[in-house]
This record gives sequence, structure tokens and C-alpha cells, in this order.
Amino acid sequence: METDPLWTLIADSRRQGLTGDKRDAWLREALLRTPLDGIIGFQAGLERRVAQSRTWSLWAAADRVFGGWCSDDTFCYFQHWLIGLGRPVFDAAVDDPDSLAYVPEVLRLSARPRESWYDDHPTWESLDRLAPEAYERVSSLPADALDAAVRARRAASGPRGTTGTAPRGDRWSALDEPEAARRLPRLSEMFPLPRP
Repeated sequence: METDPLWTLIADSRRQGLTGDKRDAWLREALLRTPLDGIIGFQAGLERRVAQSRTWSLWAAADRVFGGWCSDDTFCYFQHWLIGLGRPVFDAAVDDPDSLAYVPEVLRLSARPRESWYDDHPTWESLDRLAPEAYERVSSLPADALDAAVRARRAASGPRGTTGTAPRGDRWSALDEPEAARRLPRLSEMFPLPRP
């Protein structure tokens, strides 16, 4: 049974079958019913998973999906979206970014032109705002007090993975077709780069 507040609520929200603003609303309400320690755990888990998935290879996978252009912000929102797909998909993608080629949501995207993705866009911009909003309402403290609580939790639990801002691994470009075909063969085939 999953005990991590992040993965528990992500799995519960997926079972609801909601997307977009409705999923945000559901998660916001669920967080408001969660004790402060759970809200802190949710945010700490989110930050830990974002750091864990900050690799050059995963960024290159996002770059392929987005047609050769993935900014810092877009990659962050892509990481949130990846977390939103659930723990098994997230863990597999961190281990092997090309495994995203087997994910139903990615398969659906590959079957459509990028300009028709609309609400299916592989990003989740608002995920990192949900816990701070809930924390502020439940604790009556400013939302930035959650940062201090997360730092305190991280310090108390000792080092757990990477928390730096620079992506890990060897930097390479998804625009380098031979390298992309070698490192991300399935995604490179599913998401060819637009012709200049």
C-alpha cells in the first residue's frame, strides 16, 4: 500500500478520471482535508520527484515530444505531468525515458498533430501551487512558510537523492538525430522533428 502523500493523492486523482482544472480542484480539496504533515509530505515528495527527474535524457525526451523545443519552464511542467501519470510510469521514465513510448497518453499524442493537443498538452503547470494554497488555508500561515517546513523535513530525514537545479547526466541534444535515434529510438520515431 502506498504511504507517500504525493503518490497516494496522485493515484486517487487518477482514479477520478479528471483532467485540467477539475483535477486541480479535486486535489486542492483533498489537500484541504489532509493534516498539515500530509500537505508538507505532498510538497516534499513533489520537490524530490522533480529533482529526481531532472536529467538531460528526460529533458531530451520532452524535447522530442515538443518537436525540438522545450524551455526550462516547459520541462518543469512536463515533469509535473509525468508525476501526474503515476508512480509506475514516473519511475520507468526516470530509469529509461524512451519507455514513455508505451504510455497510453503519449501514444495518443503521437497519433495527432501537436497543434491539435489543446487540453491534452503534456504539461501540468499548476501542480506545484496546490500544496502551498492548501497549506496557507489550513495553517493560516503564508504559503511560503511551506518552503521552510519542507526544508526542515528534508534536513530531519537526511539526504534523499539529488536536490540541485542542474540536470544530471551527460548533456546531449534531441536535435542530434543520430544521437536521438540511439538514445530514444521509439520516441524519435513517434515524434519526428519538424522539417525546417
